[in-house]
Amino acid sequence: MRAKKTKKRKLRKWVKVTGTILLIMLIGGGVYGSTVYKSFKNAVATMHQPIERKHSEKREEPVSLQEKDPFSVLMLGVDEREGDTGRSDTMIVLTVNPNNKSVKMLSIPRDTRTEIVGKGKQDKINHAYAFGGIPMAMDTVENFLDIPIDYFIEVNMKGFTDMVDAVGGVKVQNDLDFTQDGFHFPKGELALNGKKALSYTRMRKQDPRGDFGRQTRQRQIIEGVVKEGASLSSLTKYSDIFTVLGKNVKTNLTFDQMVAIQKGYKDVETSIQQMELKEEGTRINNIYYGLVSAEEKQRVQNELKSQLDL
Repeated sequence: MRAKKTKKRKLRKWVKVTGTILLIMLIGGGVYGSTVYKSFKNAVATMHQPIERKHSEKREEPVSLQEKDPFSVLMLGVDEREGDTGRSDTMIVLTVNPNNKSVKMLSIPRDTRTEIVGKGKQDKINHAYAFGGIPMAMDTVENFLDIPIDYFIEVNMKGFTDMVDAVGGVKVQNDLDFTQDGFHFPKGELALNGKKALSYTRMRKQDPRGDFGRQTRQRQIIEGVVKEGASLSSLTKYSDIFTVLGKNVKTNLTFDQMVAIQKGYKDVETSIQQMELKEEGTRINNIYYGLVSAEEKQRVQNELKSQLDL
């Protein structure tokens, strides 16, 4: 019993390394039982999506997970619609450093104005995905932050509801009374199913914090799913989670790379350090953009470079 509890604590700790929905499945990588392990490996095979992309000029050598190098992950929450490529409504950069045992998490507001690499123009950063898919999104974020983007995790927001339901719902502390999609969300602790959780994360127009408030709610749901996923004991529920992930998540991380992360990075602190990108809203040709000053951009870039030991 003690060994089982210790194992769960380690799994819960490791899941917090990235704070992403995808990495909940790595809980299954450490759970005893060939059935769960097989389901986990099959899910990874379904989700794996290699991309053709040159070695980043931001690194002298490619990142090595076996050598426990610090690495970065771009998490994209994509709202795909029929007949439309969709846009990355959520863009979160995670930088993981096993040397100082920390994870830093930066949410990039979707209206941030920057150069779209490969398109040759300034536009909203979330349009990069619509123009050129994952490679252009990674190149654009890499150029904006001046750091290498090593891996990506793309989550289809339509599968978001299934993920929340697969862990039995989540609980959040809501600090703003609002109504969205016909659902009322009062202040205080809320128990949300998948459908309500999606509406909870989509609201931003009623929030005086704008996109920053929206990002806060998104992180609450992600952390809620991580917490519930880490406490699951039912093999059936693990299978449900793997099925949802296989259908709705894509990543260039391989199974072996995930195992390497689980083995080499599990001493990273459980708490994720949140970073904030300060912007000033403006309208250009009657289109809203978030402008980041040169000083603010430099501040964020320096912090991320330090985190990646660059």
